[in-house]
Amino acid sequence: MSDSHNGPIAPSGATDAVLKRSDPVPDGARQVEGIDFDKYGDRPITVEELVSGMSSMGFQATSVGEAVRIINDMRAWRDPETADKTTIFLGYTSNLISSGLRETLRYLVQHKHVSAVVTTAGGVEEDFIKCLAPTYLGSFSTPGAGLREKGMNRIGNLVVPNSNYCAFEDWVVPILDKMLEEQEASKKTDEPIHWTPSKVTHRLGKEINDKRSVYYWAWKNDIPVFCPALTDGSLGDMLYFHTFKSSPEQLRIDIVEDIRKINTIAVRAKRAGMVILGGGIVKHHIANACLMRNGAESAVYINTAQEFDGSDAGARPDEAVSWGKIRADGDSVKVYAEATVVFPMIVAATFAKPTAK
Repeated sequence: MSDSHNGPIAPSGATDAVLKRSDPVPDGARQVEGIDFDKYGDRPITVEELVSGMSSMGFQATSVGEAVRIINDMRAWRDPETADKTTIFLGYTSNLISSGLRETLRYLVQHKHVSAVVTTAGGVEEDFIKCLAPTYLGSFSTPGAGLREKGMNRIGNLVVPNSNYCAFEDWVVPILDKMLEEQEASKKTDEPIHWTPSKVTHRLGKEINDKRSVYYWAWKNDIPVFCPALTDGSLGDMLYFHTFKSSPEQLRIDIVEDIRKINTIAVRAKRAGMVILGGGIVKHHIANACLMRNGAESAVYINTAQEFDGSDAGARPDEAVSWGKIRADGDSVKVYAEATVVFPMIVAATFAKPTAK
C-alpha cells in the first residue's frame, strides 16, 4: 500500500497493534521512581530514607518497602478499648542464628519487640554454642570431604568446628541431669514438672547467663520460644545420649502442652502479626496457630523459595488466606530475598526506630 504523495503507508493492522490506545491510568497509581542521591546533598542517606525510596522502585525493592510499612503498622496499632498492642510472632530457621543475623534477632527479643518466637532445634542450640565458642566465615566452595577430615562442619559459607559441639555437650548434659532430677522429684508433689520445648529453652536461656544469647533475653523477658522439632539437631543428639545415661528413667518433653500454649496466645491476641524468615516448620507453626483465630491481620514473609512445587516455604501469603491463616482483608507481603541481606535493613527502618508510646 502506498500514498501517491507520501510514499508507502504502514499496514493499518500493524499500526493498530503497535499503537493500541491505553485505558486511563487508575486514580492513585504510583509512578516508578528510584532513589535520587543528589537530593541528600553532602549528608549520608539514612536507612529509613533508603527504604522509603526503594518502595517505588519496583521488583523486590518495592516488597521491602511494603514489609517496612506493614511492620510499622503492626507496631503502631493499639486496641481502642484495652490499648493492647499487636501480638507479633517471630519465626526463623536455624541457619539465621548460625549467621550474623543472630545479633539482629537478639535485639528484637532483648527489647521486647516480639511476643513469641518459633524456631528449629538448630535455631536454639546454635545460639548457646556461639556463647561457648565462635562460628567462622568460610566459603561455599570448600569441599566437604576435606572439612570432614579436619572435624569442621560447613553451613553455607560458615564453618563450625566440631569442638564447638563437644563444648555444648559438656555444658548441656549436666543441665539435663538436673532437669531429670527435678522431674523425678516433682512426681512426689502436687505439682509434677512437665518439660516442654519452650520450658527447656527457657531453662537453658537462664543457665547460659550470657547477654549475647537470644534465649537469655527470652528467659529474662518471659518471651516463649516454641520449637516443635526440638530433637532435630545437636540438642536431639544430646537427648538421645542422655537416655542411655539416665536409664531407666528418662527426661520427658511434652509437645502437646506447647501447642496449646502457642495456640492460646494466638486466640487471645487482639491483633496478630507474623514476621517469618525462611520456611518449613517455623512458617507453618506460626500460621497454623493464627488459624485458631481465623487468621493473622498482617504478615511479612522473607525467603527465597518459589511456589511451583507446592512447598509451604514457597507459598505466597494468598495461599495462607485460603486456609484461614491470614485474614481475607489482612495486610501481607512476601519478600523474595535472602534474609541476611534485607532483614537488618527492615529492622533499622522499623523496630529500631523510636515510636510513640
